[in-house]
Amino acid sequence: MTDPFDAAARRLRQAYAGTPIPPMREALDPTDIDAAYAVQAINTRFWATEGRRIVGRKIGLTSVAVQKQLGVDRPDFGVLFDDMRIDNGGVLPRDRVIQPKAEAEVALILARDINDADATPEVVAAATRGALAAIEIVDSRIADWKITFADTVADNGSSAFFVLGDEERPLDGLDLETCKMQLTIDEEIVSTGIGSACLGHPLQAAAWLARTMAARGEPLRAGDVVLTGALGPMVAFSPGARVTASIDGLGSVGFTCEGAPT
Repeated sequence: MTDPFDAAARRLRQAYAGTPIPPMREALDPTDIDAAYAVQAINTRFWATEGRRIVGRKIGLTSVAVQKQLGVDRPDFGVLFDDMRIDNGGVLPRDRVIQPKAEAEVALILARDINDADATPEVVAAATRGALAAIEIVDSRIADWKITFADTVADNGSSAFFVLGDEERPLDGLDLETCKMQLTIDEEIVSTGIGSACLGHPLQAAAWLARTMAARGEPLRAGDVVLTGALGPMVAFSPGARVTASIDGLGSVGFTCEGAPT
């Protein structure tokens, strides 16, 4: 029997070629969580068979205000593949994104598996090797970012690429709740935030993810990268832009978008 969500998954994959699609109202109810993750899972399996390697997860919708905007009461997650990583100071290929935006986040690198459906921030901290400053480059295959919760989940959490800083730090001594963040584009500050903007604390967001993945039978694994969620508003950028984020205690991270400035 053909999976009823195969067509929706295929449309999203085809949109990666550069032409966004309309919101998927006919295929997905805007708040149908199970259906949205079913579409995401179809594409995850497809890409895995194509040779892409899963290296972690990203958390989205960690802002209560954004959750309310989309009519939900929870974050969401997407999959990070190895070919989504850009080196710190590297270049984002402009033809690999459609309508990109950047947001600064705390990334965690796990030292141990977390197979605990009741995981707490303390459990996550004990399993974490270190933290880094990160930029997530988000994108949407949905035209004009007119997304519902189901659209963004099905579209792998509106993910695209990510950049990790070079200064991995142990959690001991870090204050991830009150750490300040600045995101700049061409040295102009365009977004600011604080650790508590991420679901109250980045480890709280990571604990939600750990519980969710364990309950799904897909627990977080040693070596996984976890992007814990935005510390401030995401910001669009143009070809040629130099995007840099700095987070107290974790240093800075950045990339340049390929192309001539517009």
